Amino acid sequence: MTSQDQISAAVTRLSEAQATRVPCAPVRDLIGTDDLAAAYAVQQGLVQARIAGGARVVGRKIGATSEAVQNQLGVDQPDFGYLLDDMDVSVGAVAGADSVSMATLLQPRVEGEVAFVLAKDIDPADGAEITIDLVRDAVEVALPALEIVDSRIADWAIGFTDTVADNASSGLFVVGTDGCSLDDLEPRDVTMSLTINGEERSSGTGAACLGDPLEALRWLAVQAHRFGDPLRAGHLILSGALGPFVPFAPGDRVVATISGFAPLSVTFKE
Repeated sequence: MTSQDQISAAVTRLSEAQATRVPCAPVRDLIGTDDLAAAYAVQQGLVQARIAGGARVVGRKIGATSEAVQNQLGVDQPDFGYLLDDMDVSVGAVAGADSVSMATLLQPRVEGEVAFVLAKDIDPADGAEITIDLVRDAVEVALPALEIVDSRIADWAIGFTDTVADNASSGLFVVGTDGCSLDDLEPRDVTMSLTINGEERSSGTGAACLGDPLEALRWLAVQAHRFGDPLRAGHLILSGALGPFVPFAPGDRVVATISGFAPLSVTFKE
């Protein structure tokens, strides 16, 4: 069993990597490769430290939902992390009005996703099943999103517990403003093309995200409820990549075109 001292050491290692922007060694030497409870305890330690520093939870992200990303990461199951308000760089980035700073990032990659904003809590009483119909009914609006994933661990040499501990390899995110009701959009049917400086670098479909982004949302709702921290009304949910993530560099212009939405674009600066 992983000790509290080992969990604290992992939190410190990842925190120092973020603060210094110098990637660190994996934390699986401290928490093992199979102890998911310890990995999520490290994640909680990181998130609570950021909340203590003034950040606010605004939602959740689901990671490793597509086979392409699982293959890139060398994992075989999804995970989840927290979205904080200081990760949201949507203002000014939408439509490329301003560039987004890479100052907080270490080894960033970008991916196109469908995001959801919840109108209702997903917190069924009396052990009721969390179904696709239940989560669909909880969605207020779907939005296009770019997630900038990042790793505090050198060379992205991660195992599953490493990425879980590292807040599911979270970095920044951009969400569009042209939302769609699920009456007008079927998330599993969307197509996505992601270009960098006009060259397509990634593509995929809604079906690549656990078969359906709504199934990814259902999976997350089950996990969040099980962990005692259910999804709440107003939360933003990044449902997971629709295609492989790709690296980018300062000066690059990234555009995600997801069917049903206006293109979402951002330019990055150092």
